[in-house]
Amino acid sequence: MTTKDSSDRTGVRTTMQAKTLIASLDAQRAAGADFEEILEAAVAGVHEMSPRFHWTGIYELFPDNVLRLGPFLGAATDHVFIGVGSGVCGTAVAEKRDLNIPDVRDVTNYLACSTETRSELVVLIRTGDTIHAQIDIDSHDVAAFDDTLVQEVQAVANWLAPLYEQRPAAEPKP
Repeated sequence: MTTKDSSDRTGVRTTMQAKTLIASLDAQRAAGADFEEILEAAVAGVHEMSPRFHWTGIYELFPDNVLRLGPFLGAATDHVFIGVGSGVCGTAVAEKRDLNIPDVRDVTNYLACSTETRSELVVLIRTGDTIHAQIDIDSHDVAAFDDTLVQEVQAVANWLAPLYEQRPAAEPKP
């Protein structure tokens, strides 16, 4: 794994892997890719950051305080809607903080997407106190997310935040 080498414009330490993904996303944006295409590329790029990432997706926060599943890679999940405060994803929003759960078996309100999942990382896509969405990653390995991986995912989340700000407000889906 590449070591930390510099700070990005948000002050988060980034590795070459995160920088390469962000450069690719910048190029796609400059070439006119739409918002959904950029999100799909971001998910794919984050998913490739580690062989320990077995499920990677974005949940978007809607005005009705429900997270709705957007693009993802990995096994299908029944959890396409998650209320704020439910499970690790909903708790991250309720507590307004990223969560790195080394062993999901220790979490009482865990929503199991897979019986194989052992650890979960949720990184908020936010601007100040405004939460737009989150990057959610599941792993079959206990304690799969070290500080470097967390920083890489955070750098991508920070890059995505301004795109959410420029996007028209999300409307609840029926």
